[in-house]
Amino acid sequence: MERVKSGWRSRLAALLKAVKAFLARKDIVISPQRYGVDAMGAMAQGLFCSLLIGTILNTAGTQLGLPFLNQVGADASQMSGAAMAVAIGYALHCPPLVLFSLVPVGFSANTQGGAGGPLAVLIIAILAAEAGKAVSRETKVDILVTPLVTVLLGSALSAWWAPAIGQAASWVGQIIMWATDLRPFLMGIVVSVVIGVALTLPISSAAICAALGLTGLAGGAAVAGCCANMVGFAVLSFRENHWGGLVSQGLGTSMLQMGNIVRNPLIWLPVIAASAITGPMATCLFHLEMNGPAVSAGMGTCGLVGPIGVWSGWVSEMASGARSAVTAADWLGLILICFVLPGVLSWLFGRFFRRRGWIREGDLTLK
Repeated sequence: MERVKSGWRSRLAALLKAVKAFLARKDIVISPQRYGVDAMGAMAQGLFCSLLIGTILNTAGTQLGLPFLNQVGADASQMSGAAMAVAIGYALHCPPLVLFSLVPVGFSANTQGGAGGPLAVLIIAILAAEAGKAVSRETKVDILVTPLVTVLLGSALSAWWAPAIGQAASWVGQIIMWATDLRPFLMGIVVSVVIGVALTLPISSAAICAALGLTGLAGGAAVAGCCANMVGFAVLSFRENHWGGLVSQGLGTSMLQMGNIVRNPLIWLPVIAASAITGPMATCLFHLEMNGPAVSAGMGTCGLVGPIGVWSGWVSEMASGARSAVTAADWLGLILICFVLPGVLSWLFGRFFRRRGWIREGDLTLK
């Protein structure tokens, strides 16, 4: 009996060793870092280069009376699924045939995923990409086998899973939006802080907002939190980083501070406190809503996408007759929530933290 058990253990150990060696050879790394950080971060870039750019161009075309921009914007937006899938494949180090085969996979998953299309693309593109990598260059007819495996698996999963994933994501997003409408003060704090933290972490707040379809007041709170992190860190660290840091963080990303946050987590608290204030102000005082693309809610002031998303929502509402005009109060709320208050509040909290010695000279210096 012991010999039988020992034999099974040896076979199992050999099998596990062979699988581990195969995965290493194929660069298939099953980890939260690879899928939750690398893939999701790349997915946000794919969204930016398709849906967000398309929305900006479409809005510009409408306002400037240039139908060409409307057409280009519409085409770019329609390719968001493919762009996300290719970006995910790039982050997973896919070989060319796998990478190109993800185009139809992403399109299918996004189309069938509905409101949760980005989440469906993330899950399905990862599985299709890893399957394609597994068979890539293993046969003499690689040019047939690799695309067939990648496209067939991705398309099958899209038909099977994408609608359910879309419904689940939409349901969660609707719950958040319903709770925000019901309890705008409390949920304004929660959504603003959580999405703002996600923006600074090496994960994608834009992908989260897009996957959950966060619009309305919840989207406005998300915009507030993201802007608080970006503008907040830009102003908070001005002493150390000057104008270059102001631009790179205020219009780029607050993720640049992650290394400093790891060394001293207290530097994040002034910015988080600012987002906890601007979030409920956005929902309760200014009734700031994101009725543009949901993905814009998770972008903050990165390329001014967040404020532009709010503005594009106003434009759409006026075109549909839901809004008669954009008032001075609307603009005041947008400017205060996205730019002024994050900077002022973060600076004030930062002064307190510096005096207490919780933030030391150089803690916020970008390397």
